[in-house]
Amino acid sequence: MSRAAAALAVMIAAGAMHHGDPRAALAGLIAGFVAVLALSLSPDRTGLAVGGFFVGAGILSWTYTSRPLVVWALLLVEGLVFAWWSRPWIAWLRPAGRLGTAWLGLAYWLLGIVGAALVGHVGVAAERTAYAGVFGLAVLGVLARSRSRDLSTGVAAAFGFALAALLFAGAGNLFRATHPVPDNDWGTGLEHRFWGGPGLLYHPNSMAGVAVLLAIRVGPDRAFAAWQRVSVVALAGFVVAVTNSRTGFVFLLAAAVAHAVVSVARRSASTPERIVPFAVLAAVLVATHGTAFLGQARYAEGGVTSGRLDTWKQVARDWEHAGWAEKTFGDASDARATVHRESSGDGIELTVDNAAVGALRRGGALGELAFLVGLFLLVRHALRPGARIWFTVAVLASLPTVATTEWLLGTTGGTLWILAVAGEVTHSGSPVPSPRCSPAGTPC
Repeated sequence: MSRAAAALAVMIAAGAMHHGDPRAALAGLIAGFVAVLALSLSPDRTGLAVGGFFVGAGILSWTYTSRPLVVWALLLVEGLVFAWWSRPWIAWLRPAGRLGTAWLGLAYWLLGIVGAALVGHVGVAAERTAYAGVFGLAVLGVLARSRSRDLSTGVAAAFGFALAALLFAGAGNLFRATHPVPDNDWGTGLEHRFWGGPGLLYHPNSMAGVAVLLAIRVGPDRAFAAWQRVSVVALAGFVVAVTNSRTGFVFLLAAAVAHAVVSVARRSASTPERIVPFAVLAAVLVATHGTAFLGQARYAEGGVTSGRLDTWKQVARDWEHAGWAEKTFGDASDARATVHRESSGDGIELTVDNAAVGALRRGGALGELAFLVGLFLLVRHALRPGARIWFTVAVLASLPTVATTEWLLGTTGGTLWILAVAGEVTHSGSPVPSPRCSPAGTPC
């Protein structure tokens, strides 16, 4: 408690220093509470490192959009750590093949390497080899370190600490109408959404996503205290509101529905526990003016989907006109297979923002097949008798977000993916123990 009190005092004081604004002091208080909340989960250090690597890489990629070497430096450290943890690597290859998350997160990188090599894009193949190595070692590292511990709590706690840092960095603008944004086309026109603060930015959808992931990991798990479980759900709603994230709202709604259905089937939660997420969702709608929030167009073009539909159509056109190698193994124009639309202007590299379409873009027809295999395995493991309720809820809630995000794929933004990896290793038949929900064996 002394550490928690000290952390809270520091955050309150730091918040108050932001321009002498009382609203900044309140933001500092919220940031401090989130840090204390994450600390109270008693996270495993290894899990913290795993989650920190992924959420950290995502934050750095948005904070330093024009300086990719910063992100690559972190990925290098990440790869070295995972390589050290997972030696001898050959021992974990077979267990990894049983994981749906391995198929989802790695197959399209491997296929993309082949596709790039076949069309003579050696540089793209080399970059994809590096990506495949980092994320492949991440799977092996989680498998190796899960033999005697559950890493998922630490991963989720890392997300909590990241949220605390973002809220602290943005304390001066959290309750203002406009916010700092990346100095590029990604941030243009989105000053009304909370991104963090100067020197620490994260895409609003990604920020809302990690908040919901924290709620999913902790909220349904009776190993945690009631105040922790309610707090993470309330925090998720607060972050969804300030980031103005429809993707986060849909994710939280899907999680609430999945939790209600699964908990009724398992008789593992009371009626008030099932109602809390829906109450939080209602509060979000009130705070964001409901229908206006869900139906607004973000940009001058692209409509309510923010251009996603146009991007998917462009992916289909590019695939139709591609040669057999890229049709089979994926687009090889650049390492991340970004998309160019004429309507977006020159030099704008668009992400697909759809896991299924992203698998086709990056891995071709074989990549799409691997995606479906991975999704089938992941859902099967989540629905196994005895699967922990948070894992089942996380997987079921992730299905609607396939249409709007790529966080089920192994990328620098794959926060959902890495939490799912940490959860799936205990449900896939891999040679690691299934930890109890608590030392006392509390049912989950």
